[in-house]
Amino acid sequence: MRLLSATLFACGCVSLVDGPLWPPAQTYVDKTVQCSQSGNPARCEHTRDSWKADYEEAIAGGYRAQKHVALCLSTGCDEAIQPDKMLGCAWRMVIAESQHALPDSMDVANLNRFCGTGYLDKNGKLAAASQAKAMLRLIGK
Repeated sequence: MRLLSATLFACGCVSLVDGPLWPPAQTYVDKTVQCSQSGNPARCEHTRDSWKADYEEAIAGGYRAQKHVALCLSTGCDEAIQPDKMLGCAWRMVIAESQHALPDSMDVANLNRFCGTGYLDKNGKLAAASQAKAMLRLIGK
């Protein structure tokens, strides 16, 4: 299989550049839990129903959507989304660095909370910073 992949890449038949820049939104939906099992089934369903649109708006630079994506990746949003603390922190860093026109007073508090030592270890925070830089380049900030 590796030989086939290497051959296709070498001949120019496939390119890493042609691959998706962002993972698909559905990648983050927690399929191991049914919303009916959540502490708030209605909110879980709502998050899952709006996730694709919110995620696409976030990667396009939308401030409100970036905040929601960061929250859901940090907390799971009532078990709708698979938590990823590092990625949630990276989104908080993106929000801070993007210098949106109308920042929320909670942005700094959320950055400190979800990227703080009580939530992520040193390596997790370093990985989040690296991820945030890549995400900012993709967003165009």
